[in-house]
Amino acid sequence: MRKALIVGIDHYEHIPRLRGCVADAYSVGAMLERNANGTVNFVRPRLISGSDPSHLVTRKELKDAVRELFAPKADIALFYFAGHGYIEDTGGFLCSGESTDGDDGLSLNELMTIARASPATNKVIILDSCHGGIAGDRASLKGFAEIVTGMTILTASTADQYAMEKQGANPGGVCSQVS
Repeated sequence: MRKALIVGIDHYEHIPRLRGCVADAYSVGAMLERNANGTVNFVRPRLISGSDPSHLVTRKELKDAVRELFAPKADIALFYFAGHGYIEDTGGFLCSGESTDGDDGLSLNELMTIARASPATNKVIILDSCHGGIAGDRASLKGFAEIVTGMTILTASTADQYAMEKQGANPGGVCSQVS
């Protein structure tokens, strides 16, 4: 069994809105559903999108969906996030739609803890956000990585970089600075 959770957030209540994350999420979802020869790859990847105020992606919804993705035994559990990322001295965060300053989103430490504990054979985390490169680092222990056997992390930026939103680029390039 292959499971995928694809999240794209354009609408934020308190921080700058984005324009391409939801479209990127739909593109990634469509790409994952079928292999190039038309055979099924991921059966119905779960897609969560925050495109407007009526579709606000909350921290609770995001964390619950991540837990659900990584809970069962699976050949592959794939998580894709396109939206704002945030970093501070306690680590990195994925901003949810109701985030006010970034550090109130889903902590990358929480994401890594949930993924590490997963019985899935292969755990894939793709972060199309600012500062995604901090995923797997533990803020309190410099030089210590939390990546385990069977885990792959792909990011659009290093811990210190911003991922820029570029119109016409699909998928890719997400973030403007969260202040």
